[in-house]
Amino acid sequence: MALLTILICIILLVLLVSWGKVNPFIAFLLVSIAAGLMLGIPVDKVVASIQKGMGDILGKLLIIICLGAMLGKLVAVSGAAQKIAQVMVNAVGEKYIQLALVAAGFIIGIPLFYGIGFVLMVPLIFSVAYKYKLPAVFIGLPMLASLSVTHGFLPPHPSPSTLVAMFHADMATTFIYGLMIAIPAIILAGPVFAQFLKNIESNPLATFRAEELPADKLPGAATSFLTALLPVILLMLSACFPYLGIKNEQILHLVAFLGDPAIVMLIALIIATYTLGIKQGRKMSELAVNYTDAVKDIALILLIIAGSGALNEVLVASGVSKQITGQLSMFHLQPLVLGWIIAAIIRVSLGSATVAGLTAANIVVGLVAQNHVNPNLMVLSIGAGSLAFSHVNDSGFWMYKEYFNLSIKDTIKSWSVMESLVSVIGLAGVLIINQFVK
Repeated sequence: MALLTILICIILLVLLVSWGKVNPFIAFLLVSIAAGLMLGIPVDKVVASIQKGMGDILGKLLIIICLGAMLGKLVAVSGAAQKIAQVMVNAVGEKYIQLALVAAGFIIGIPLFYGIGFVLMVPLIFSVAYKYKLPAVFIGLPMLASLSVTHGFLPPHPSPSTLVAMFHADMATTFIYGLMIAIPAIILAGPVFAQFLKNIESNPLATFRAEELPADKLPGAATSFLTALLPVILLMLSACFPYLGIKNEQILHLVAFLGDPAIVMLIALIIATYTLGIKQGRKMSELAVNYTDAVKDIALILLIIAGSGALNEVLVASGVSKQITGQLSMFHLQPLVLGWIIAAIIRVSLGSATVAGLTAANIVVGLVAQNHVNPNLMVLSIGAGSLAFSHVNDSGFWMYKEYFNLSIKDTIKSWSVMESLVSVIGLAGVLIINQFVK
């Protein structure tokens, strides 16, 4: 019954948005209320669950997305993105620009949370697409594939790091195995798959499209790269700090504060305001208008993300995830495959990769010791399953759709299939490695 209810709600959501042309935020609210009532949440607690879901997801993403949009707008209008695109294409040639973006996405994706990496790299993707008249999806999806892989497979991202602890795996070994799986997954789900997407038309958000400036008006290459990548640099420094052996608690607390993604984005925006704004002769009043425009353009994205968080919380609060995993655990399957299936089912049902991974881990954690399963591979198997078929209940789906301004059909054909390829290739890699390590 629970599975049927989820299926009905997902179909209803798709029909409201695609056929009924209902605003996605309103559609999420209606479906969340319907799901809560159908799944037995008390009437007086349905709204509270919706509010909690919105608050939880926006609490994590609001500052990051808004500051990221402002930074992206400034990188675009200042000419920094134009300069970066010029330097990259001149270095590798237009023919290989896609591979250059993929490599950049992978390197940036290791220390960066997915949401930050997304809003940080989208302006660069759009700048390359506009300047060299290349399809935005063809150029951008491979880079996003590399971000997605690092998010699901590689520590120090929250989900794989937590799974390492739950299964008593080794962080370094998991990272090495994850790297072995990540590279073919990115190549096949990125540049190879993107060859079939060249005909998808995309008109990305105008907020990241700036008029081309003459060469003498552009900021320097060093300023452009360092400012645009400053969040990456700060987060990498923060990640490396614990290995310096410093034990002073006050310094550790200060570094933890400065290394928080929201603070990192704020510091990056303040510095960018000077290096790409005031230093380039722009007035603060002009920059304030740019920042306001950036936030206006992502308002709908924030509402849609809030709506997806509401639906996710309703499904979690109803206990549906436990019912699903309880039914699946009765099947007699290879533990690595079972972990992947459970994570994939929860991912498709709830939308959250992190929730899917952690919930699946709680179900199969006892099987690891009982069946002598390699714990490092179980981390990666569940991580791969948690990336399966992203669709309308996943905030990442809507971020991609709205930023790239695509139809739901084209979003599924590109984004959802890419995520599924990453998931399946990840499982295949786990099973192959499992044949050689015990």
